[in-house]
Amino acid sequence: MFKPWTGKYLFRLSTAETGTVFLKQRRIFIMPTRAGLIFGLMLVVLFVCSINYNLSLGFALTFLLASCAIVGMHLTFRNLAYLHLSPGRTTPVYAGEVAQFSLHLDNRRSYERYAIRLAFIADGNVGIPHVADIPSQAGNDVTLSTPATERGWLAAPRIRLQTTFPLGLLQAWAYWQPAMQVLVYPRPETDSPPLPLNAGTQTDGRGSAGHDDFAGIRAYQTGDSIRQLAWRQIARSNGGALVSKQFEGGAASELTLDYKQLPLTMDVEHRLARMTSWVLMAEAQGLPYAFRLAHIYLPPSIGPAHQAACLQALALYERAP
Repeated sequence: MFKPWTGKYLFRLSTAETGTVFLKQRRIFIMPTRAGLIFGLMLVVLFVCSINYNLSLGFALTFLLASCAIVGMHLTFRNLAYLHLSPGRTTPVYAGEVAQFSLHLDNRRSYERYAIRLAFIADGNVGIPHVADIPSQAGNDVTLSTPATERGWLAAPRIRLQTTFPLGLLQAWAYWQPAMQVLVYPRPETDSPPLPLNAGTQTDGRGSAGHDDFAGIRAYQTGDSIRQLAWRQIARSNGGALVSKQFEGGAASELTLDYKQLPLTMDVEHRLARMTSWVLMAEAQGLPYAFRLAHIYLPPSIGPAHQAACLQALALYERAP
């Protein structure tokens, strides 16, 4: 293994690279494989024997095999060089799950690329490689995975691209540090207690009086009450898509997920895990909820955008010193 300072200067790994990266010649490294070393030793033996015994066919065979190795070296180098690499999209995950990074490999040359192995390198350990073939004048999308153990932003580890095509006698490789990161939410608490509903709150998302201010309609969500369905709008729609009435007030003002209201005996991560579980429970039950965490306050709402904002606040929460 190379020392950290050696890798920094030899492989130019000081900073993450943004945008599209071009694998030019100076970024490709090539060395013989174990099979290549044995092959080279065999060529030396053949050459020495041909000299000692003055074998014309031995010389011919030696130079023929050496020529094949030289051509193979060029093809191995060309199989990896001149690729364009660009980062793709990432999707937030929960702590303890596997984070996935989408990568795009673009081949703008007139020849195809075969058996290119991509793998993450973290703490000197190489992850499970993904093998990709790239047609000429086309691209290929590759997804690499790495464990997400802690909440917060998870930066993509360094990526190694490697190939031994076509003969397996030499290996060419290059390194890429994409400027990518994925948001890791706290792990939801298992067997968490029920939502902190106040008296008069109903699980159908309406207030105790049943005559809250009408705020509009939204797409039907699992758990919506039949009384909450907007039958007039459903009848007018061509496809008969289910929509629900949305109200302001009632449960929306009574269900508040407040970090400070949790028991002081719980540590920070346990509190965040419970808040995460409550956010998911409120969304599953269709209950509008307010969210309070330190200086962050989100008014009562429901839906994917509100859920993502709450989970992001929990993922990036830092306790005051």
